[in-house]
Amino acid sequence: MVKNEDVAEEVLQDVFLKIWDKIDAYDASKGKLFTWMLNIARNQAIDKTRSKEISKGRKTDDIDNLVGRIDRADYGEQNVEAIGLKEVLVKLNADQRFVIEKLYLEGYTQSEVSEEFNIPLGTVKTRTRMAMTELRTILEVN
Repeated sequence: MVKNEDVAEEVLQDVFLKIWDKIDAYDASKGKLFTWMLNIARNQAIDKTRSKEISKGRKTDDIDNLVGRIDRADYGEQNVEAIGLKEVLVKLNADQRFVIEKLYLEGYTQSEVSEEFNIPLGTVKTRTRMAMTELRTILEVN
């Protein structure tokens, strides 16, 4: 999600500190430790890419770098093959899979998915909730 290596290292450090400070907040009954840590990392990366520090850096970029750039340029697709996520996502229906891929693999927020793809926000939230329920069922069987 963070293409700049220096910024990514800073995010990683912040994630480790957050996990260390908030480990008492982890509740095993709500999900796996890996998922909890992954959400902290994802949120930290999103926060950093939207921060004033990064925005100021963009303002000073060379004009050639700005031509044709879209908001999604700072997000890269994660390599999900290594953890077998693609095989699990295939089991979701197309609408649910689309929303999960945008939210968790491409770094969109629910509001951004709603606005950019012209899907009502309530529908995005419902599809996310239904997909998460379905994923829990799928993963418990395996």
